[in-house]
Amino acid sequence: MAKTKKIDDKQLLMDVIIKGLRDKKAENIFCIDMRKLENAVSEYFIICTGTSSTHVAALGGAVEEEVRKTLKDRPWHTEGYQNAEWVLLDYVNVVVHIFQSEQRDFYNLEGLWADAKITKLKQA
Repeated sequence: MAKTKKIDDKQLLMDVIIKGLRDKKAENIFCIDMRKLENAVSEYFIICTGTSSTHVAALGGAVEEEVRKTLKDRPWHTEGYQNAEWVLLDYVNVVVHIFQSEQRDFYNLEGLWADAKITKLKQA
């Protein structure tokens, strides 16, 4: 998918992403700030859990729709909609990971990036 533009205001992008996740009842939303890590692949990860493959896909769709509607942007890359066990939305500086519980526990991104600043976001 072609990237339309780079969003400079990362905080605004994260706020819009989190709104999309909260609107569809995402669970256990975390933000990982990796800006101070030397080998980080992005500046921020936003991670959450969906309760089923249908919920995971709906969360991804909600994020894409909210970002497109509010910021007129699309993800640079997406993955995982076929099985919807782990959907990834790559907005370059902000990467969204939407997991089912088993996959989130298995991949343990919070543990993998434990040197970063990890913030659990309050449920809406």
